Amino acid sequence: MSEKSTPWQQSMPEDQFTRMRDILAAPSPVGLEAAMTEGVLAPMCESFMPESWKIHRFKGNAGIVLDTYPDAPEGTLTVMAIGHADKIRMQVRSIGDDGKIWINSDSFLPTTLIGHEVTLFSEDPNNPGKFRSITGGTVEALGAIHFAEPALRDGSRGIKANQIYLELQLSGDERKKQVESLGIRSGDPILLDRPIRKGFGPDSFVGAYLDNGLGCFVVEEAARLIAEGDRLENIRYLAAFAAYEEIGRFGSRVFAGEMKPDVIIGVDVNHDYDAAPGIGDRRYTPLKMGSGMTLSVGAIATSSLNAMIQNACKEKDIPFQVDVCGRDTGTDAMAGVLASVDAAATSVGFPIRNMHTISESAHTGDVLAAIYALEASLRHMDFNGVCADQLRSSHPRLDHTDSVSHGQ
Repeated sequence: MSEKSTPWQQSMPEDQFTRMRDILAAPSPVGLEAAMTEGVLAPMCESFMPESWKIHRFKGNAGIVLDTYPDAPEGTLTVMAIGHADKIRMQVRSIGDDGKIWINSDSFLPTTLIGHEVTLFSEDPNNPGKFRSITGGTVEALGAIHFAEPALRDGSRGIKANQIYLELQLSGDERKKQVESLGIRSGDPILLDRPIRKGFGPDSFVGAYLDNGLGCFVVEEAARLIAEGDRLENIRYLAAFAAYEEIGRFGSRVFAGEMKPDVIIGVDVNHDYDAAPGIGDRRYTPLKMGSGMTLSVGAIATSSLNAMIQNACKEKDIPFQVDVCGRDTGTDAMAGVLASVDAAATSVGFPIRNMHTISESAHTGDVLAAIYALEASLRHMDFNGVCADQLRSSHPRLDHTDSVSHGQ
């Protein structure tokens, strides 16, 4: 292929970037994911899906699954790719007499939250099930550097999680009552307020919650490509948008248990270890933003499935980087084993910087590579008629190896 002739070598088209931004902007904290799944992803999928496709919904969570072959004959290989729609969030813990709303920091490093604008979502106490939003508040901890102890000033000690509070800039008397009159109460979720925008570096973008609206975007865009191209004849693709990943991958476990896929591909963000500060002595695999998607090896990643994905990528010259996992991929790729469902599994992703902060950043080329790699892998399996029995019989045997000598 000629240089820059492929989508992942070019800037992301504006309409596609807009779709990505719309998905990532949806307010979908853990346990309240419907703004993304029902508000953005379902209408987006309905805009391109053929009449024969179907969207599955679930009783206990707001996750959805787009099904390309709902009436598939028994024995059809079912491939589920999973992005998660839930976002890490802060939550109201208690309300102080001075009107401070004490909050938890969840999976954020407390120091990274200070000074950022947020939106608080509060259930209407007079109309349970209905929510209101409160904007304009900021996350604070000290009030000012002037009140900080010396260890905080010189950086030898950081902000503690129990120092974090939401500041609503209230004044006057009985500020606690002012807060309580708004119906704010313990458990109300709070989200960072910074939609993605294009970054300074070429084809970069930055903002909150790339983890993991990006995975949902990749899963949706792969379905879009399939709808626009030739029909999959031998593969049933399940484009899954899960809840509860950030608290234990519970939503994807339900998907696996309910739909019993033969193959599970988790799609989630990864780290740009090459650019991460202060970790050189840990000898991480030097994944780089802008160098392609990532493919996990180790943990529960199935070698034969990884081989298919690598071959599909090589056929299309799609760049990928291999990431090493230990005992857990850390993604929804674990859904099958956690749900006791027999499925070949792996995880793909894209290196990002500043994970779990308001300024996560990534490269559109890596995201596009993941989209086209997922589509190419599905078409590779479809063309080659991959079936469940083939997966059962294709596990590598290390007693059948070719020896390598120096100089070969």
